[in-house]
Amino acid sequence: MSLTEGPSTGVAAGIPPIRRVAITQVPPASLEQGERSYVGRDPIDMANARAQHAAYSDLLHQLGCDLVVLNANQGCPDGVFVEDMAIVFDEIAVMAMPGAPSRRAEIAGVEQELVNHRRLAHIALPATLDGGDVTVVGRVVLVGKSARTNAEGAAALAEILKPYGYVVRRVGMRNCLHLKSACTALPGGRLLVNPAWLELQDLAGFDIVEVPRDEPFAADILTIGRSVVSAEEHPKTAALIASMGFDSRTTPLSEFAKAEGGVTCMSLVFETRPQPDLPQPAA
Repeated sequence: MSLTEGPSTGVAAGIPPIRRVAITQVPPASLEQGERSYVGRDPIDMANARAQHAAYSDLLHQLGCDLVVLNANQGCPDGVFVEDMAIVFDEIAVMAMPGAPSRRAEIAGVEQELVNHRRLAHIALPATLDGGDVTVVGRVVLVGKSARTNAEGAAALAEILKPYGYVVRRVGMRNCLHLKSACTALPGGRLLVNPAWLELQDLAGFDIVEVPRDEPFAADILTIGRSVVSAEEHPKTAALIASMGFDSRTTPLSEFAKAEGGVTCMSLVFETRPQPDLPQPAA
C-alpha cells in the first residue's frame, strides 16, 4: 500500500484538517479473467490499463484527494473495482457482500484500510449488496434491483442507516451490471441517468438529466466537490456536464470498460478528519 497526499489547505490552529481520501487498488495482471455480465471478453491491454489507472489516480490527486493505493491482488481479478466493497457515509462505512462469490475475497483488503477512518458495519449472507448498486443523494440512498444486490441486502443497509436518518429506495433496472452504470448524482442532487436502463418511476421526485443516446455508459460519473469526472470516451456527456456550470474533467477508461468498469468503480472517495482512536461496533 502507498499513500500520496493531496494539495494541502490552511485550517485554523488546533482544528484537525478535513481530508479527502481516495482508496484505489493497482490493477492485477489477471484483470481479464474477472466477472462479466453485459459485455463480451475483449482482450485487455494491461500496459494501457496501468497507464489509464495512473492517469485516473493522478486526476484524483489533482482534485485534492490523498491517495491510498492498495497493492494488486492477482487472486482477485476484479480487485481494482474497490467501490463494490463498501459504501462510505459521513457517520459509518458499510462493508458490502458482493453478489458474485468470486469477489468476496476482496472485502478484507478494503476493510483493513477503512477501519482507520470510520466505524464499520457489515452486510452478511444471505444478504448481498454491491457498492456499485448504491447512489447516495443527500439522505436518500438509491439501491439498484440488480443480479448482484438482493432484497435482503437493501433491507440490511436500510436497517444499518436508519439511526442516521437515511432512507433507502429501491430502483428497478435492466441491461446493465450496477445502478451506477445507469444513475449517479451530480453536484446539488440532480441525477445523471441512462433512462433505457432504469425504471424511471422509481426516481419520482428527482431532477433527471439524460445522457446522450449514443453514449449509454456515460451515466457513471464521479463527483468530487464541484468537479465531475467522466470517461474520456464520452465527450458529449463531458460537454453536457460543462454546460451545466460544473468543472468537467475526463480520464481515459477504455481498457476498464472492457471489464465492465466505469469512473466510480475504481475508487472509494470520502472526507475524514484524523482520529486517534476509532471504536468499532461489537460484532
